[in-house]
Amino acid sequence: MPRAESTDILVVGAGPAGIAAATTAAESGAKVILIDDNPSPGGQIWRGRARPRSLAYRWIERLLFTSVRRLFATTILATPQPGTLLAQFTSRAVELSYQKIILATGARERFLPFPGWTSPRVFGAGGLQALVKSGMPIANKSVLVAGAGPLLLAVAAALRKYGARIPLIAEQTPRARLTAFVRHLVFHDPAKLAQGVALRSRLLGVPYRADTWPTRAEDRDSTLHVTLRTPAGPIEIPCDFLACGYFLVPNLELAALLGCRLNADGVTVDDEQRTSLPNVFAVGESTGIGGLEKSIIEGQIAGLIAANRPDAARKLFRARHKSHHFATALRTAFALRDELKQLPSPDTLVCRCEDVPHAQLAAYATSRDAKLQTRCGMGPCQGRICGPACQFLYNWPADPSPRPPLYPTTLETLA
Repeated sequence: MPRAESTDILVVGAGPAGIAAATTAAESGAKVILIDDNPSPGGQIWRGRARPRSLAYRWIERLLFTSVRRLFATTILATPQPGTLLAQFTSRAVELSYQKIILATGARERFLPFPGWTSPRVFGAGGLQALVKSGMPIANKSVLVAGAGPLLLAVAAALRKYGARIPLIAEQTPRARLTAFVRHLVFHDPAKLAQGVALRSRLLGVPYRADTWPTRAEDRDSTLHVTLRTPAGPIEIPCDFLACGYFLVPNLELAALLGCRLNADGVTVDDEQRTSLPNVFAVGESTGIGGLEKSIIEGQIAGLIAANRPDAARKLFRARHKSHHFATALRTAFALRDELKQLPSPDTLVCRCEDVPHAQLAAYATSRDAKLQTRCGMGPCQGRICGPACQFLYNWPADPSPRPPLYPTTLETLA
């Protein structure tokens, strides 16, 4: 029999939104369990050792001083019945029963296939940053950073801190949209602008080009040669690694499995962060990509509401409104351009798990059709890599029907 635990409030995800939700709920007197598939709190954005007195350090320290039961290295597999999740914790099954659940499942990078993207020298931008934080040597290596979104600047600055050489940051966003985004920050969020300027100051001497993106990567002579499309014509840059990611997409598999209503940006929620299910809340990037401030504020609101403190939660509504204004500007500025749909060649693998090429997938109208005929999205990643790419490339609607187990597991656990 699986081990069983029960709680008032179950928080799924220990990034900034989940930490804020769990901490706030526990400080309000609720019994809380916080789970995450990583071995420590912080999520992708606060991964690694937090600097003393930093925002990450203060929130994680605050979490550790609460009564929150923390289960890390824990993977959600299924929902065997309402109010219960089946998870795998340190290689054994555990059933987690809850009265309320807060989904803080975060986001992942979007990858777009292009010739050569399967090279072992090509990484996701955030993925390479995580590997370097975990000990991958990067000193004196040349890393080209490309894709879309502010994450590119953060990744480049972090890699440079660890000794990498950054020959170029290639941003697909048109210059006019970048200018409009900066103008928005000047008038509506100067603090965010100051953060961006500080980040850019750590990259003095590194060129930053708009309207630029990789079109091909080739391994030659122990070097990766990356061809970039630029407004002035194609250029080729030799490097050791390419770190490439096209903004972020929310992790919605658990929300969909529970039956929450979704929209174009993520999980649909009301003013109290409730989903279409009254005992299920969603916060952070799962409700729409919007950055750190939005995640923390939404986490606090959900934690307070779930712990029956609505008056305290309402005091945060104005700050949340401001963070949503920024999130809208962010998503508008870094939306992907249609030219990127021409990136893959006919033989470019789109589904890496099942080796399905672009030419084979272009004939289908939905992910379901493609799965039935090609097994696209049915490999170990269960469509987490190719799914968002296919939605963009072929205008497929989002797959509304995730099936358990959400992650690979053992037959023993399922039994």
